[in-house]
Amino acid sequence: MNLIHLRHGLRRSIRVACCLLALAVGSTGAEETPGSPAQETPPENGVALGEIVVQAPEPKFVAPTRRDRIGRIWAPVVIDGKGPYRLVLDTGANHSAVTERTARSLGTPTAIETLALVNGFTGSAMVPTISVTSIDIGAFALGPANLPVLADVFGGAEGVLSVSDLHNERIFADFAHDRLEIAPSQRARAPAGFAVVPLHMSGGLPMADILVGGVRTRAIIDTGAQSSVGNLALRRALARQTPHKAAREDIIGVTLQAQSGDSLSAPDIQLGHLTIHGMTIVFGDMYLFQHWHLTREPTLTIGMDLLGSFDVMIIDYARREMQLQLRARAAPP
Repeated sequence: MNLIHLRHGLRRSIRVACCLLALAVGSTGAEETPGSPAQETPPENGVALGEIVVQAPEPKFVAPTRRDRIGRIWAPVVIDGKGPYRLVLDTGANHSAVTERTARSLGTPTAIETLALVNGFTGSAMVPTISVTSIDIGAFALGPANLPVLADVFGGAEGVLSVSDLHNERIFADFAHDRLEIAPSQRARAPAGFAVVPLHMSGGLPMADILVGGVRTRAIIDTGAQSSVGNLALRRALARQTPHKAAREDIIGVTLQAQSGDSLSAPDIQLGHLTIHGMTIVFGDMYLFQHWHLTREPTLTIGMDLLGSFDVMIIDYARREMQLQLRARAAPP
């Protein structure tokens, strides 16, 4: 059994950069009228968008989690022969999307008559779309597709890439050497030194059964989310194990709506044969938990604050497992 210590301050910044979990998109006809709180009401307290996006420089493909920033996984994507564009690879999204700037650079007219209902982590919104004929990620070709056009809430990326259609592929993210690879799975067992976390798929989402402080918990593996977020059912189950005083945090979703949660130091988390110690979880009654009907049983979305703390993360869809290599300790001086 391996014990991993995550050192996070108990009080982080008030605003957490956007969680990209689950872009559930449904098209609608021209008779629909766009009008959601996300479009009509600015973020509470008047916080400007530039204050909540990730401003730190990022590597070309993957960035590890560090004390001063949350890592990202970037995917180089060619859209209609243009690019490549850097899109956030999001295992928690069931539809890809692009920013307004990317849509303009593609020169594709926005289809106002075809709106998309985007269900983000903190709310939903009706947004315009663009029609593209091809989406290429290395040897993989997707499309045609109608891509929702969203505000620039991706921390410098040019959109979000959903991988919910992967079934027999393997995602290899090497945070130590800034390398990303999406290729057909060879169904190979985990290399020596890797921990294995069994997965099962639900609606295209990779999920794991874990223990949080001994509480059986459903965990969603979400590479698009910056922070790990638990529902209220999990907090109630952990009432005796978590501090009573909590720092309040606002989570900003892709629809620009904000929801507040309590940031608390979590008890030990059992992830496969790994024991995670010192992790911080934001607990709240988030919109997406309600949308997915995940309010009754303890549920946790595992974001990049944990996933980016490993040297290598492999999600093998064919084997239905996640393989994790522990971060190497720095050599003593």
